[in-house]
Amino acid sequence: MIDDIRKPIQSELRRYEDVFRATLQADNPLLSAALAHLAHKLGKMMRPTLVLLCAKEGGAVTDAVLHAAAGLELLHTASLVHDDVVDESLLRRGQRSVNALFDNKAAVLVGDYLTSTALQQITLTGTLEAVQRTAWLGQQLADGELLQLNNTHLTTFAEDAYYEVIAKKTAALFATCARLGARLGGADEATVYRLERFGHLVGLCFQMRDDIFDFDESLNVGKPKGNDMQEGKLTLPVLFALNTCTDAHFHHIALRVRAGEATRLEIQELVDFTISHGGVEYAEQQMQRLSAEALDLLSGLQNAEVTHALTHYLDYVVQRTV
Repeated sequence: MIDDIRKPIQSELRRYEDVFRATLQADNPLLSAALAHLAHKLGKMMRPTLVLLCAKEGGAVTDAVLHAAAGLELLHTASLVHDDVVDESLLRRGQRSVNALFDNKAAVLVGDYLTSTALQQITLTGTLEAVQRTAWLGQQLADGELLQLNNTHLTTFAEDAYYEVIAKKTAALFATCARLGARLGGADEATVYRLERFGHLVGLCFQMRDDIFDFDESLNVGKPKGNDMQEGKLTLPVLFALNTCTDAHFHHIALRVRAGEATRLEIQELVDFTISHGGVEYAEQQMQRLSAEALDLLSGLQNAEVTHALTHYLDYVVQRTV
């Protein structure tokens, strides 16, 4: 499926990789080691791929598009480095996080360096909109993290609070990738809006799939089952289960999870409760609903190859097991 996604932009992706890897070079030994660690595992390049595909729909993958893709991926990487410090996570994409490999001080500074490098790449697009949108994105990512921290003090289990967090933490990035790719590629206003909305929905689905992973320890996703709860996070599956059951015992455990006081056994109990009360199935249904809306948006595109690739892109996000 990955080959089908990348088919229209194979040569452009190779050019992107050259641009991106060039940004991860430094003379400082400590910084160089940290950047090399990050460059070692680039993953599936889902966000840069979205930028390039949307640019292809607009007409052309220019140098400005490549710089936008690199800048957005750098900002995303910086946010992950900082998130791992906040969450005290020791793993990222199945390998040691920067804070685990070095320490929190170094990780914060590496994240700062990546953020500045991201802005440098965005300025090379030569467009004010790209700079403004990237600045907005940085605000959304930070705001989403702060909302998530604030949610640990809530005593209710509303789904709206969950959706607000993932809209800022994840969907905003995918939406920006699609918008800037389409805009810099030369798409008209209606297409830019259509692809931006597509990116937003894809981002919601991406995060929901990640959250569902937390209830299946058989998957190789680089984190143990119940890890989100270990970090004080209550995601959509458990929120649904809590809202469909009035058992005060599980509500009490959920509040202990948010307060960071739950034991490993309590977390396992809440994981089992969520699964047995249909939480995972409910989250799957909601993800499929959003996916169907995203798929409808592709019907108005002009480039058949891009439409085909983005359809596979959406399928991969929803069906992936890693």
